[in-house]
Amino acid sequence: MFLERSVNKSDKTGWIEVICGSMFSGKTEELIRRIRRVKLAKQKAKVFKPKDDTRYSKKKVTSHDANSIKSKPVNNPSKIIKLSKNIDVVGIDEAQFFDDTIVDVCNELANSGKRVIVAGLDMDYQGKPFGPIPYLLAIAEYVTKVHAVCTKTGKMASYTHRIVDNDELILLGDVKKYEALSRKAFNRLNNLLQSKKD
Repeated sequence: MFLERSVNKSDKTGWIEVICGSMFSGKTEELIRRIRRVKLAKQKAKVFKPKDDTRYSKKKVTSHDANSIKSKPVNNPSKIIKLSKNIDVVGIDEAQFFDDTIVDVCNELANSGKRVIVAGLDMDYQGKPFGPIPYLLAIAEYVTKVHAVCTKTGKMASYTHRIVDNDELILLGDVKKYEALSRKAFNRLNNLLQSKKD
């Protein structure tokens, strides 16, 4: 479990925390929990999300459990720097939907003394590393991998499986479009789908 640390304003020590995992694993829930603790500690925090992510709300980060916190939608990661001037802690949800410049943005924020908390899918629906998340994992001081429950086996799930017929890499959705699977269930299902194609 991540141990909370206070932002050190005197020597401007910042860092990056990444919360990653499959869909339905509680990434956003954990981001919201950390931001609420920051606010209880009287630190200034702001949360950002991709402008295109309007699944539950345009101006809130919302978990699948309907827990939410106010956020600022942005279409370009560089805007996060401009909008975080007097902020101690920056939260970023659904980071996999940003382009690779989010990595430089997070580095710049941390280098300027800010605590940066990033949440995102580490793998896409094909089980491959997703967008900028692998790079963020490499530069983060703290990494938390959360897990869902496999809908097929009831065991620990690390994979996101798309249950609708669509080959687009980015397809916003919830339980109507995705399910969480264990490694074994994910591989079994993919092998079955592959054999049907062949």
